[in-house]
Amino acid sequence: MQTLVAAVPAFLASVVEFVEALTIVLAVGVTRQWRSTLIGVGGAVLALAVIVGVFGTASVVLVPIEILRLVGGFLLIYGLQWLTKAVLRAGGAKAKHDEAAIYAREVAALRDEPPVPATGMDWISFTVAFKGVLLEGLEVAFIVVTFGASAGQLGPAALGAAVAGVLVLSTGAALHRPLARVPENGLKYAVGLMLVTFGTFWAGEGIGIAWPGSDAVLLVLLAAYLVLSLAGVRAVRAMLTARSLPAALVAKE
Repeated sequence: MQTLVAAVPAFLASVVEFVEALTIVLAVGVTRQWRSTLIGVGGAVLALAVIVGVFGTASVVLVPIEILRLVGGFLLIYGLQWLTKAVLRAGGAKAKHDEAAIYAREVAALRDEPPVPATGMDWISFTVAFKGVLLEGLEVAFIVVTFGASAGQLGPAALGAAVAGVLVLSTGAALHRPLARVPENGLKYAVGLMLVTFGTFWAGEGIGIAWPGSDAVLLVLLAAYLVLSLAGVRAVRAMLTARSLPAALVAKE
């Protein structure tokens, strides 16, 4: 059970981030030069592996589990950011994530850059790919280290992220286009719920709360956050409807 607790959230969150990274990589590779793009991707992946290895191992070996539980507070804050965006998107107050549109914008921006050099490294391709994969991957690294260390399952969390990376990147390589059909908005909603649920649980343990029912309370917390988030979606929709009514009445006059 502890293995799944660490692996599943890491896998789902990583799918979201790797899909976004894949969009950037495809845009750069198709528009400019694949060799420099892939070198940039490799450099970013290596940097992320070092970050997870160093900080993850250090946190597990050197930091007492009681202190690690307090990290749940940061996980809770981080999860609330994901969940808030998901609620706003579901309610219609924020545009939904569209990988096809993002891909088109990236391609248009890259075409405005100087031409690809005839020989040697294309540093624009390298830099854009490296930065895109690194920035998206840092979110994965944070979740992997936090979940893995707090649950005492760094290995399964890292494995979940690695499986997500292989799955997304291999699919993207086979299709040669952004994975626009991946239900990214729904995945972000689910991951946000998981992050705030486990963040609350571990932060509570860190400050000495003895949860009734031990791990079983996770289901109660998850259900509570689900109900609150759905209520938030309805509230956002109602607010948008209320704002549109005066404009509609004015238009009829």
